[in-house]
Amino acid sequence: MFGQLSHELEVNVPASEAWELYSMLRLAKLVEEEPASGIEKVDVIEGDGGAGTILKLTFAGPPLFTVYKEKFTKLDNEKRLKETKVIEGGYLELGFTLYLIRFKVIEKDNDSCIIESTIEYDVKEEAVANASYVTIDALANIAELSKNYLTKNKAAKDEH
Repeated sequence: MFGQLSHELEVNVPASEAWELYSMLRLAKLVEEEPASGIEKVDVIEGDGGAGTILKLTFAGPPLFTVYKEKFTKLDNEKRLKETKVIEGGYLELGFTLYLIRFKVIEKDNDSCIIESTIEYDVKEEAVANASYVTIDALANIAELSKNYLTKNKAAKDEH
């Protein structure tokens, strides 16, 4: 069974600034530093933040799983698009054959953009009940965390 969930959040910073955060490993560090994210630790297993980078995410509590590895499968600076796929553990152990996260930064005007977060998943028929575990909440929280970080940094720049 295939499914998709999406979330959009408007941010009052230029798309280039939001993309700078999302396109690099800074986003992973920002999430790791925020206890409310539910992610306790992010380890870079391989790569420098570009396509092919592999991260190991350790979660704060064991609601479903405590760790999984994800790989950056696409990083398109022109389209401001980043895709990551779970490649080991996590949802794959719950019967999912695909768990993909897509971040896209869409320019609205010179001073604002939209952060679009999408989850695409495919789950085996015998594990279809586990599809109910998929929620967009974590990505919505990451977008909100990013918005706060970006607007705080913009305010600091504007003061100088």
